[in-house]
Amino acid sequence: VQLQASGGGLVQAGVSLRLSCGASGITFRRYDMGWYRQAPGKQRELVATISPTGATSYAESVLGRFTISRDNDKNTTYLQMNSLKPEDTADYYCNARQYRAGNYWGQGTLVTVSS
Repeated sequence: VQLQASGGGLVQAGVSLRLSCGASGITFRRYDMGWYRQAPGKQRELVATISPTGATSYAESVLGRFTISRDNDKNTTYLQMNSLKPEDTADYYCNARQYRAGNYWGQGTLVTVSS
């Protein structure tokens, strides 16, 4: 199983970024997909999730600014991040989870937002 995250970078506050996570080795359409982040010195936290049926949930801190989506034909999940803030700076990790089937993590992609 591989989860390949990409799209991070160094940006100024207020701009947008889109992260992508391509999955292989799993039946993608059956998995809950999620984005987590971990800032320096802090615990990893949930950012957003999307179910196989497309139901989404968000951390309060990103609600209204971030949008998670998925393309089951491309085995890819996305995180559209708008109005980025310095406090969004973190390593962002992709997660794939299915009850009794697996719980997988990708490598992080670093997002740095300067003020």
